[in-house]
Amino acid sequence: MTPTLSPTLQRLAEAYGIQTFFYDVGGTKRHVARTTVVALLAAFDVDASTPAAAARALAAADQREWRSILPPSVVVRSGTAVDMPVCVPESAAGTLQAWLELDDDPALDGTGGQWQLTRRDGDEPTRVIDGETIVRLTFSIPAGVPLGWHTIHARGTDGTTARAALVVVPDRLQLSASLSARRAWGLMVQIYAGRSRRSWGIGDFLDLAELSWVAGHERGADFVLTNPVHAAEAVPPLTPSPYLPSARAFINPLYIRPEAIEEFAYAHDDVRDTVRGLALEAAKDNTDPAVLDRDRVWPAKSKALEAIFALPRSAARESQFKAFREVGGRGLTLFALWCALQEAGSPPNGGAIAANSPEVDALADEHSERVAYYSWLQWIADSQLAAAQRRAKESGMRIGLMSDLAVGVHAEGADAWTLANVLAGGVTVGAPPDSFNQQGQDWSQPPWRPDALAAAGYAPYRTMIRAVLRHAGAIRVDHILGLFRLWWIPAGLGPQQGAYVTFDHEAMIGILALEAYRAGALVVGEDLGVAEPWVHGYLSERGMLGSCVLWFEKLDDGVTPRPPEWYRRLAMSTVTTHDLPPSAAYLSGQHVDLRASLGVLGRAVEEERLAAAAERDAMLTLLGSLGLVPRGEPEPPTAQIVLALHRFLLATPSVLIGVSLPDAVGETRAENMPGTDAEYPNWKVPLADGSGLPVLLDDLGSNPTFLAVTAAVSGR
Repeated sequence: MTPTLSPTLQRLAEAYGIQTFFYDVGGTKRHVARTTVVALLAAFDVDASTPAAAARALAAADQREWRSILPPSVVVRSGTAVDMPVCVPESAAGTLQAWLELDDDPALDGTGGQWQLTRRDGDEPTRVIDGETIVRLTFSIPAGVPLGWHTIHARGTDGTTARAALVVVPDRLQLSASLSARRAWGLMVQIYAGRSRRSWGIGDFLDLAELSWVAGHERGADFVLTNPVHAAEAVPPLTPSPYLPSARAFINPLYIRPEAIEEFAYAHDDVRDTVRGLALEAAKDNTDPAVLDRDRVWPAKSKALEAIFALPRSAARESQFKAFREVGGRGLTLFALWCALQEAGSPPNGGAIAANSPEVDALADEHSERVAYYSWLQWIADSQLAAAQRRAKESGMRIGLMSDLAVGVHAEGADAWTLANVLAGGVTVGAPPDSFNQQGQDWSQPPWRPDALAAAGYAPYRTMIRAVLRHAGAIRVDHILGLFRLWWIPAGLGPQQGAYVTFDHEAMIGILALEAYRAGALVVGEDLGVAEPWVHGYLSERGMLGSCVLWFEKLDDGVTPRPPEWYRRLAMSTVTTHDLPPSAAYLSGQHVDLRASLGVLGRAVEEERLAAAAERDAMLTLLGSLGLVPRGEPEPPTAQIVLALHRFLLATPSVLIGVSLPDAVGETRAENMPGTDAEYPNWKVPLADGSGLPVLLDDLGSNPTFLAVTAAVSGR
């Protein structure tokens, strides 16, 4: 496709970070269509539908900086000085002062106080805006400002005032001395899929705690990477995908174990009998190898939780709950209100009532009991997740839980309402076509709006990251490339008709680094897919780990598997991911058959089978050259090859090694098939072995496949 944009539309797209061309997976330059650019500009509330409208919008964009006294926000690396523009009417220029109100967060050794900023002498350009002369002054932010979230203030004697966020972030995260000296390995699990005999048909936080103890104390693991535990809908139907949550700063109460709540131990017999009866009925599903049914589990568990919520709490417990609500503040109240309104059949999405409107307080009062209940669910879920992290650390793990951060949220969920002012409308995010997902992907999620996020001082982004890191020793950021640029797809168009929209990656990555530093956590970025060449190096420069998946690591010819010594050191290396079938199935070519049956292949199935066979043969050749499998005929059994693939990872310099729990028990069913929805039971597959028999967490200690794979990576 040749360029179709006028110079005005081209400049306007650039002003809002819309990339008007991209390189596809084959390296071919593709130009973005005019209709796509116009639609994406509309998501920024910019009318570019006609040449005249585009010209007016460009003129307004050129004046944006001059119409604001301070920048929307300033993010700077620690130890770096920066000049900050301050635009004021000429009458205020002579008396304007600027200063910092410093962060007092003890986690950052903050001491609070103020810091006066110095006005730099020199050229002071002017511009006439709406008939008034505006002067652009320059104030210097010195290199010595400590890490943290500070506030810039500006004030003139004429009454001119303004404030903005200043965020000072680490230049680089440092590996702990322990990880620098010795790599770590861990399990990658889908919590809901890993059930025990005491589960309610779905794995929960107590199952996670038990698994963490076994993995750490018995098998020498240092972390357990879980699926995102973000909140889902309040009532069925529940979205199965943990990567399409209702709200990312809150927790899915589906993972609560009711019997572990303190009040249950002191409940009257009738309540205990009710809860135990519900638990016994739900537990019948624990050995069912069929698809998981959240919509059956949650109503039963919710009934038990309602009964426990109604029980009296001790004075101390009531005080703790009250403190939790106070710390959660308005954000928790709004989330709980959304849940209460959804339960009542009237979720406030779609502009019926704005989250920041005066009517919201009256609604919260009207639904106060249900708001309290949904706030209580968050308190209980938070405490049980915290207990799982404590158990993981007590087992000897150096990292403990590694939380997963989803790319975005459900378009009709709680965040879509409470954060509507910083999310873009009329678009969704996804990915352009690549070698595995050959028709592209639409993840049906509204993206952050970069300009609105900056105007909000990145506070919603900070809140989300803090919540995910609250009970974790590490964070995995799904599609971390989205903090650099995201593939936006206008409503009504397909994934192939999108375009990249850029973000201020210095701000997005810097704030992630600051919050990880504050929490003492490691950052792993899932940086797979189409990325600009410099991105991987940038993440390493900032001390963040990337992701190396064995099947995707190829030399420049795109065919030859990368030798282990060429893997990145700052990476978590794995054989597979949750978006691929388990290794036993991948080796047999089931990924081709599955995609063919679902109609998501972009080329002929025989061609795809030949490519898969060549990929497998090349890997076996490499494994043979390293002495990990016997060379020649007969070919080793699949189980032996899977072990060899994991031993291969030990030959890499990567500081983290991840082992998929399905791989570790011989599972063959895929957990997720990208590009599908109802065609495949995504995110509903319980843990089972290669014969389709369910594997319970209680039995891992005697499971020969689990023992063999974990021994291979732990050296036991």
